[in-house]
Amino acid sequence: QVHLMESGGGSVQAGGSLRLSCARAGDWSSWGWFRQAPGKEREGVAMLNGASRATTYSPSVEGRFTISQDNAETTLYLQMNNLQPEDTAMYYCATYLRTLPWNDPSSWRYWGQGTQVTVSS
Repeated sequence: QVHLMESGGGSVQAGGSLRLSCARAGDWSSWGWFRQAPGKEREGVAMLNGASRATTYSPSVEGRFTISQDNAETTLYLQMNNLQPEDTAMYYCATYLRTLPWNDPSSWRYWGQGTQVTVSS
């Protein structure tokens, strides 16, 4: 059984920073972050390849967000800097990439419950 639990969300002003964490049990493969704003589809934010450790970002966050993991591969992080109101969303962690493309939510098998990020202007 695979379990994911996100934490670290909150409310910040534009230009601020947050670091999200995702604790994982039962899997050691590729994983990533998605977000979903009210009324919008879930979108891929960043992913980390479990084999190569390569990282990939959505163009909307590249240069502002950094995805990383701990050495034990049990915690995934998303450092978010220079947050903007358009970054407001529920952020989800996903693991076990079954197919491509990585930024399609249906490509992932396991999901956490999400953590809310709210950015005010």
